[in-house]
Amino acid sequence: MNDPGQAKAYAEADFSEANILFLRLFQQYFPGIQPLKILDLGCGPGDITVAFAKCFPGSRIWGVDGAEAMLEFARQKTRNDPNLGRRVCWLQARIPADIGGGDFDGLISNSLLHHLDNPSVLWQAILEYGRSGAAVLVMDLFRPDNHQTAKTLVEQYAADAPAVLQRDFLNSLCAAYSPQEIKQQLEQAGLDGLTVEIVSDRHVAVHGVLK
Repeated sequence: MNDPGQAKAYAEADFSEANILFLRLFQQYFPGIQPLKILDLGCGPGDITVAFAKCFPGSRIWGVDGAEAMLEFARQKTRNDPNLGRRVCWLQARIPADIGGGDFDGLISNSLLHHLDNPSVLWQAILEYGRSGAAVLVMDLFRPDNHQTAKTLVEQYAADAPAVLQRDFLNSLCAAYSPQEIKQQLEQAGLDGLTVEIVSDRHVAVHGVLK
């Protein structure tokens, strides 16, 4: 999403329901854990990155995205807040990439997986960047059983959204992986210790700790 108009539409859209769900799931899956070094892969305009920074005030967070147009909106969220500005680092990069160290104790990603032609790059990045015992939460859309169900979900959740977002939502649903496919990806990556769980009528979560 490096087109400025597309990035603007996405950054201005209301994804608060999914974002709140993501943070709630992390707190549910990892009660009492206070990660100190968090990596957000595919951070987009930075809503979840900033939410984690506020929820875990002792943490430092790296928000990584391949689209510079998205990161421009992310940077605006921390530009005038000295505290967030010190603790949140925005990085333009496409995984696999050298983003500095393999000692993250929190690895999160929301809605990146379905953008990847080769999903293994996400799982390998988690293995490379995370330390033993790191908390992992990846949430994404999952592919509906048929095209009509996908269209119904778009009508239910994006009826008032701009046409570009309706189109992208439909395309994302159709491009998303099924829960069973994600389980197979994890097995191939050596991450079969992570749990795959459907958490809404359109979202699947992968969670657990690294060995």
